[in-house]
Amino acid sequence: MTATTQTPALLSWPDLATVPPSGPGARIARRLFRSAVRRLDVTVHLAATGTRPAETLGRGGPAIHVHRPDELFARLAKDQLIGFGEAYMTGAWDEGDDPAALGDFLTVLAADVDRLIPRSLQRLRGVVVHRLPRSHHGARATTQENVAHHYDLSNDLFALFLDPTMTYSSALFSDPAHATAADLVPAQHRKIDRLLDQAGVGAGTRLLEIGTGWGELAVRAAARGATVRSITLSVEQQHLAQQRIADAGLSHLVEVELCDYRALLDDPASAAAYDAVVSVEMIEAVGHRYWPTYFRTLDHVLAPGGRVAIQAITMPHDRMVATRDTHTFITKYIFPGGALPSVRAIEETAARNTGLRVVDRFAMGHHYAQTLRLWDEAFRGAADRVRALGFDETFLRMWHLYLEYSRAGFASGYIDDHQITLTREDR
Repeated sequence: MTATTQTPALLSWPDLATVPPSGPGARIARRLFRSAVRRLDVTVHLAATGTRPAETLGRGGPAIHVHRPDELFARLAKDQLIGFGEAYMTGAWDEGDDPAALGDFLTVLAADVDRLIPRSLQRLRGVVVHRLPRSHHGARATTQENVAHHYDLSNDLFALFLDPTMTYSSALFSDPAHATAADLVPAQHRKIDRLLDQAGVGAGTRLLEIGTGWGELAVRAAARGATVRSITLSVEQQHLAQQRIADAGLSHLVEVELCDYRALLDDPASAAAYDAVVSVEMIEAVGHRYWPTYFRTLDHVLAPGGRVAIQAITMPHDRMVATRDTHTFITKYIFPGGALPSVRAIEETAARNTGLRVVDRFAMGHHYAQTLRLWDEAFRGAADRVRALGFDETFLRMWHLYLEYSRAGFASGYIDDHQITLTREDR
């Protein structure tokens, strides 16, 4: 993507339309940025501005081009990493003609995230960073709206970059280092099948799926002979999942219901009603205040001898504690209400609130980095079709940044992805 200037299209993005004024904060942001970048294996080309000449920073490596430094530093000063992302969305900086350089650059930053800001200034984090809005805390009143913000954008949009299984979570490749788009379907099936195996899903199993996606897991579970109840809060996903399940001839075995997971906890008929529960990358949308409720729900619905298999994007515990109430670029623009747990938080929350205990952990973050790379390549290749769906250039830039930002998190190890199996302590 090449440099852009602000256009009337940004009027539909109110926080992007006006550049914050420069001032002392912007000057501090410039100094901190230059100090951090100078010791990293990256290249940053800063354009000339005012009396400042152009300069190149960094020790060499993936390159970005800052076309409007004053805007970048003003946005950094006002909104920190949200401002960094917004400056990309407006075209104040970009990766030039190498789209993959964006994720590669962000990977270097993510690997060194604990040292980008001097420790003396990190103590001010609680004063400076924006806190999550109350609407992002995961309460019932706002959860469906938050889910719709992302998952109800357009089924056609997701179909442009996902593989034919319409699976929107990490694949599990046989050879992740050399994964290609042709590997996505078998890799997604491998991931789903491992979860179903961990949960013990087979003929006659009563399976509850929390978070339907577009139905592929339900289809594969029903093909094993399981009866499936799948719940979602996405209207668009429900409709397409029902269609795909019908096309597979499995509607008699699968029910897809619009339902908040918490409703199950209030329903006596759901008590011990399921031999297995599977939930793929759904806990991230729960909000950390509701993790106890989520696990109590799992415990409530699970029959004696049953098993739970979840897939969760995770963070190191100390980083999770430090950032769980922080409003980020991802929570503002991509996943309102999103909050990543740590494996420790999952184990401790389950132990404190239920009889469930973790019996198996399988890390697959490096597979997610490759999954996201392939998704971003497909998304960029479908840019004209994305525009035809009514999405503007700012959205294209935002979505590319989201996919590459996420890839960087997994590639650097800053975040991970785990399949986690739980059973009752008294099994």
